[in-house]
Amino acid sequence: MFFGAYPYKLDEKGRVPLPPKFRRGMKEPVILARGAEKCITVYPADEWKRLADTLAGKAVTQANLRKLNRAIFGSAFSTSFDRQGRITLHSPLRSYAEIGDTVIVVGVNNYVELWNEELWEAEKTTAEEQASQIMEGLET
Repeated sequence: MFFGAYPYKLDEKGRVPLPPKFRRGMKEPVILARGAEKCITVYPADEWKRLADTLAGKAVTQANLRKLNRAIFGSAFSTSFDRQGRITLHSPLRSYAEIGDTVIVVGVNNYVELWNEELWEAEKTTAEEQASQIMEGLET
């Protein structure tokens, strides 16, 4: 389980470390892909497979599902940690998520998100404002 938010600096090669407690929960390779809300998602290999299996079980005759598969899998990269526990954030993903020199590493239960600092603050504020309403909807 991944939780918490941690600021990090990218190095000159576009690499960022993940918190040691996150790395311990991830077997290599890890998969990076575009997140739904202008962030980069980092999936442990087993969670990525679970997502792939879920989507593979749906009818590919639906145009929306084909588009979703293209968006998710077409932007994904497989990577491994270097000796310092860093992963490389490929340029297309960094551009999509508007990540510059600083990245916020956020644990989201079974995967991790990487955010631009300003976008993260806006998302965090919105999530906190809507959390009680969302929880009430889950109770039914």
